[in-house]
Amino acid sequence: MSTSTVQAWSLRPATSDDIEAMAEIRAVVMRPDLERLGRYDEHRVRQRLRDAYAPEHTSVVEVDGAVAGCVALRPSGDGWCLEHFYLTPELQGRGIGTAVLTRLLARTDADGLPVRLNVLQGSAARRLYERHGFVLEREDAVDVFMVRAR
Repeated sequence: MSTSTVQAWSLRPATSDDIEAMAEIRAVVMRPDLERLGRYDEHRVRQRLRDAYAPEHTSVVEVDGAVAGCVALRPSGDGWCLEHFYLTPELQGRGIGTAVLTRLLARTDADGLPVRLNVLQGSAARRLYERHGFVLEREDAVDVFMVRAR
């Protein structure tokens, strides 16, 4: 299959039963960047998702009917916070993340409110966000904080 082919995907509302699958996907996806930054911890990488998990603001990404990732979009201050956007590594680079993000941003653009997020320093995901109009707001040694104003 071509890496540019977008497979059939959908978003469904998350439930409390999805938490462990999402924590595991997060651990797999974030491991290379966290190891590169010297911050990988087998327990903490999963626990951070568990501690912040809000199924009412989370969608599960399914590809060809199988769980493939998640994304959360929650109200925050004067806009939205995009967080916990993870796709399994074998599906990255195939246009699914772009398609999911495009759908979510169409929703936030209708509100006319800014969207904020953060990515790890050096993460390839930053390029995806920049292509969708996110710009640097601030950064530190570990995180890059970005905003998309509308």
